[in-house]
Amino acid sequence: MGLNVTIPYKQQVLPFLNDVAALPASLQACNCIRIRNGQLTGFNTDWIGFEQTLLPLLQPHHRQALVLGNGGASKAVLHVLQRLGIAYQVVSRQLHEGSDITYEQLTPQVVAQHTLIVNTTPLGTYPNVEEQPPLPYQALTTQHLLYDLVYNPATTRFMQQGRQQGATVKNGYDMLVGQAEAAWQIWNEA
Repeated sequence: MGLNVTIPYKQQVLPFLNDVAALPASLQACNCIRIRNGQLTGFNTDWIGFEQTLLPLLQPHHRQALVLGNGGASKAVLHVLQRLGIAYQVVSRQLHEGSDITYEQLTPQVVAQHTLIVNTTPLGTYPNVEEQPPLPYQALTTQHLLYDLVYNPATTRFMQQGRQQGATVKNGYDMLVGQAEAAWQIWNEA
């Protein structure tokens, strides 16, 4: 038996857990809780779903990434990028722990150098479908891969902007399915 945790609670839930040993050390965000004998054990299956769905899309030139946002979902993305040896910069509205640059510091040159861009923010999620991360979209090329963790709507404005520039785009639906399947296994293992 168990439950899933979603934004904005993936980090806030940690103090309520009895056991966090199953969370990778670099990934202090919990999206999956197993309940057994009254004990709450935290897991993260987001990284599993993200890695499974990112790997088929990666090309040799995807060696530098921009990760938009620094909340709980970004922790899973960063964990996967570290596992794959992909250098990254975290972009947020304001500089604070866990962020490298702000959106205001994103120049066309920075975007051009980072051919993998992952949106971990809720920007563009229904019903706010007109929202999008503030990027210099004109700097995107056919070499770029834009991965949006948002899955409702199926095509966000972030993805539309990338597609208009010839970039490959992916939404978060398959990641959602992958993390759910991993959670189901955790809840039902003997």
